[in-house]
Amino acid sequence: MNNLIINYMDELFPNPRCELNYNKDYELLIAVMLSAQTKDSRVNMVTEVLFKKYDTLEKLSNANIDDIIEIIKPIGTFNKKASNIIKIAKSLLQDQNGIVPNDRKYLESLSGVGRKTANVVLSNLYSENVIAVDTHVSRVSKRLKIANPNDDVLQIENKLMKKFKNYNLSRLHHQLVLFGRYKCKSKNPICDDCKLINICKKNH
Repeated sequence: MNNLIINYMDELFPNPRCELNYNKDYELLIAVMLSAQTKDSRVNMVTEVLFKKYDTLEKLSNANIDDIIEIIKPIGTFNKKASNIIKIAKSLLQDQNGIVPNDRKYLESLSGVGRKTANVVLSNLYSENVIAVDTHVSRVSKRLKIANPNDDVLQIENKLMKKFKNYNLSRLHHQLVLFGRYKCKSKNPICDDCKLINICKKNH
């Protein structure tokens, strides 16, 4: 079953990549933080404005929070996220000389940064063999019976890491996200030509 899933993901998404736009390490960190409960396309829309106006960590750390709020208003929980942006910028400047470190513990200590965000950052910036579980990965894992219906994100992550330990987990993460976003959608999944139909819980 593992090879079936991997081969199909490779067929559908031979060159998977993060769909968040960024040019600097801290831009990825902030973009992933902003993406919680928000579509990547919407995050890209606000970060294009945000990172153009505040093009350094120093500028972000000294930004007027009301201006940040106004820029990121199209995304959810913008008040809290605006505060997180400024706090993250200040912390990186104070603790890391402005560099996003390869350090899970430190990343998870930042405002608004949890395990999923840390995993995405570690995977994309440092090619760490980790897998982030977002809503898409969670849904696909449960439908493909990799995880149980009531498993939390950490349980799902552990099961994926165990099941696919000999594979590139960073690559698989992006593939599962894209699979969940464009094919195995929450509503109206495209099942007709899916090669995983026989192992899908949704169709049993």
